[in-house]
Amino acid sequence: MHHNGRMLGVIGGSGFYTFLGSDTRTVHPDTPWGAPSDPITIGTVGNHEVAFLPRHGAGHHYSPHTVPYRANMWALRALGVRRVFAPCAVGSLNPLLGPGTVVVPDQLVDRTSGRADTYFDTGGVHTSFADPYCPTLRSAVTGLPDVVDGGTMVVIQGPRFSTRAESQWFAAAGFSLVNMTGYPEAILARELELCYAAIALVTDVDAGVSVGEGVKAAEIFVEFGENIERLKQIVRTAIDRVAAERTCTHCLQHAGVPLPFELP
Repeated sequence: MHHNGRMLGVIGGSGFYTFLGSDTRTVHPDTPWGAPSDPITIGTVGNHEVAFLPRHGAGHHYSPHTVPYRANMWALRALGVRRVFAPCAVGSLNPLLGPGTVVVPDQLVDRTSGRADTYFDTGGVHTSFADPYCPTLRSAVTGLPDVVDGGTMVVIQGPRFSTRAESQWFAAAGFSLVNMTGYPEAILARELELCYAAIALVTDVDAGVSVGEGVKAAEIFVEFGENIERLKQIVRTAIDRVAAERTCTHCLQHAGVPLPFELP
C-alpha cells in the first residue's frame, strides 16, 4: 500500500469508462459506506501512479442522485490517493461556452437535495468550503491550451434536466455551468483532506438559455463521445504537470479539530 500521497485519483464521468492502458491492476475495496461505483483500476500515467474510478459504474449503472459518493471518496483515500481530478459532463449557461468547451470551475453552488453529503454526523465538525476546488490542481489544467479558467458550476439534483425558468434563473445569477454530479463529491473530498478539481466538458447549452426544444440525453452522449478522447488527453497532460509531492495545504482542514473517527 502506498500512503505517500503520490497516487492520483481520477473519477471519470459519463463516457469516461476507460482511462488507463492495459498494464493495470484492479482492486475491489469495501468501505464503511458500502462499495464504490465500480472496482478501482490502478495504473500509471507518465511518472504518476493513478487510481481510476468510473463515477457511474462501468455500464453507467448509477444515476447522478444514486452514485455512492461517500464510498467512492473513502475508497480512494484508503488506497493512498490524496489528489483527485474529476472530469464531468456539464450544460452551459453561457452562450460563449459552446459544446466541446472544457472548463475548470472555481466555484460551486449546490442545488441538490437529500444526498448524503458528510461523513461527520457527530462531533460538530464544520468544514471550510469557501473555495471548493484545489488551486494547485486547477492550475495544472488551466494552463493548457483551449481550457477555460474559472466559472461557477451549479449542481442540480437530477435526474431530470432544468426547466427553462430554472436555467434562466441560474444564468441570471451569473452561474456558467450546470451539472448533476459535482456535489457532494467536492465536499466529501474536502472532508477527507483530498485535493480536488473538477474538469468540465460542455455537452450542450441549457434549456432556458437558447431557443429550441431543450436538452436531450441522446444528443449529450453523442457530443461527449466526440470529445472524450480530447478530455482524456487533457487529464493525462494535467497529471504530468502535477508535482510528484503534494504541496497544497489548502485542503488540510482538520488540524487541531478532534474528529469523531480516524480518516482512512
